[in-house]
Amino acid sequence: MSERPIQFYFRGAIHAIQGAAPTRTVLQYLREDLCQTGTKEGCAEGDCGACTVVIGELVGAPGAEELRLRAVNACIQFLPALDGKALFTVEDLAAGEQLHPVQQALVDRHGSQCGFCTPGFAMSLFALYENQDHCPERDEIDHTLSGNLCRCTGYRPIVDAARDAYALPRRQLDRLPVIAALKTLAELPPLDYVGDGRRSHSPRTLAELAELRERLPQARLVAGGTDVGLWVTKQGRDLGELILTGAVAELKRIQIGPGRLEIGAGATLTDAFAALTAFEPQWAELARRFASTPVKNAGTLGGNVANGSPIGDSMPALIALGARIVLQRGDATREMALEDFYLDYQKTALAAGEFVRALVLDAPAAGLKRHFRSYKVAKRLDQDISAVACGLAVHVDDEGCIRRARLAFGGMAATPKRAAGAEAALLGRPWDAAAVRRAMDALGSDFAPFTDVRASSAYRLSVAANLLQRFWLETSGAGDTPVRLAALTPIAPEDQP
Repeated sequence: MSERPIQFYFRGAIHAIQGAAPTRTVLQYLREDLCQTGTKEGCAEGDCGACTVVIGELVGAPGAEELRLRAVNACIQFLPALDGKALFTVEDLAAGEQLHPVQQALVDRHGSQCGFCTPGFAMSLFALYENQDHCPERDEIDHTLSGNLCRCTGYRPIVDAARDAYALPRRQLDRLPVIAALKTLAELPPLDYVGDGRRSHSPRTLAELAELRERLPQARLVAGGTDVGLWVTKQGRDLGELILTGAVAELKRIQIGPGRLEIGAGATLTDAFAALTAFEPQWAELARRFASTPVKNAGTLGGNVANGSPIGDSMPALIALGARIVLQRGDATREMALEDFYLDYQKTALAAGEFVRALVLDAPAAGLKRHFRSYKVAKRLDQDISAVACGLAVHVDDEGCIRRARLAFGGMAATPKRAAGAEAALLGRPWDAAAVRRAMDALGSDFAPFTDVRASSAYRLSVAANLLQRFWLETSGAGDTPVRLAALTPIAPEDQP
């Protein structure tokens, strides 16, 4: 790869960046270098949404490419991630003196008081407006705005503005010049960028990535940047040489075959969760509550898994479904059960020069019925770190006897971990109240949770047991499950062993 500037479509032309550090964020570049201050800096960690911008990418087969627009957080996106893409900010919405429909609706509905968060809301609504021809239901509007926080206006007028925007005369982006520019950018060689004395690489093929990773084992791999970005903005860390994986098309592939799902490590959380929900519909709750829409649009499933956090949310559910992780070094690949990938607190089985290539899941074995649920317990519905997360799966035969059980928890140990004792308490027994009570009691020997600002050890153990009970209530046919955990009726004493 030869050195060249970062190039992307911006304000009707191809824009180039030279000299800026590879870890300079899109937000810093907009505000400090271009003096485009409509995009605001709030938290600098992808939580508040004041910095929301929209990124455009080409998707689809050659000759049938389409423009995909997604909202992301500019505060944790490094500049090289823009290469080959299109960038839209709040300054791009109005046409002269005429406001965009989402802006006009926000004005008409009094959807702004102090106004600091308003540009971010406008950009999230702009992405929704461009991607949906008709006004979606309230839940989808809420999900779209899950990454945008407002402290003074309140959300009702903003949600009303989302609806009103669709009632105004339709005005959509002219996509043809953007697509033409992105096709031109696609003909450039892969990005090898040097700025402020630091280098970053953006390979475009799996072979290029494998060669770079083997040759530069100490380089920092960056996928979506939704975690690594905070290492710079919050911790001030020097990341050294970077390898960005976002341009490797093969890593983004999602392949669904008979009884099998393979998700490339570079697939965004948005795309990965859509595939997982299609593969296993009970994934839907986690897909809805895992991070915000802008974070899911940038972050990757492979990055979440490789991070190794004990509260990574996706890992317990993947482990419960029997996921396997595919690792690659050079031309060689190896595969292991996902639970075996985690060795200790944020320590994984990745060897030097190796990277995560894919995650693989299989459909339930023939002759068994799989019950599966994934739960997340946190102080907020949206955009919060879990106190406890879990993935729970039992496989029962035609007589209702449990033949397989995989119960995995996050937030209960130094790594995402299966509850071996609870699983053993279930095997060979009917899926009934007595079995689930035994499994609940066994959790005390499976885990000795830590206490931190989110939850105490005792609370985590109690919640984990309650989630097992909820799982049984939802899947055993014993009755409807109340919406709130607090409303659950305890198992009657006569049903206990």
